[in-house]
Amino acid sequence: MAFSEGIEVDFTFPVADAEGELHTGKPKNFPVDPVSDDVASSKELKEKAEVEKKEVEKKEAEMKDAAQTLKSVIIISSVIVVVAATIFAVTKKLKET
Repeated sequence: MAFSEGIEVDFTFPVADAEGELHTGKPKNFPVDPVSDDVASSKELKEKAEVEKKEVEKKEAEMKDAAQTLKSVIIISSVIVVVAATIFAVTKKLKET
């Protein structure tokens, strides 16, 4: 299309650069604010430490429960043995008299 002054203007839509639009050449290494990085790192370390502490406490509680259960079993068994021995001794004494 031409105007009267001899300047030619193209009114067609420009060709799209799909490759350039999809891959804009973003940098792979972004500058990191050291203070924010330290805060994020310390927060992650605190969370990790808390999780590890809870796991250790849970294992200790399980061991304590197991020890308590074993102690209870031994005490109950010894009481049963004492009662059985007492009954045996009493019946033996009664048969002798």
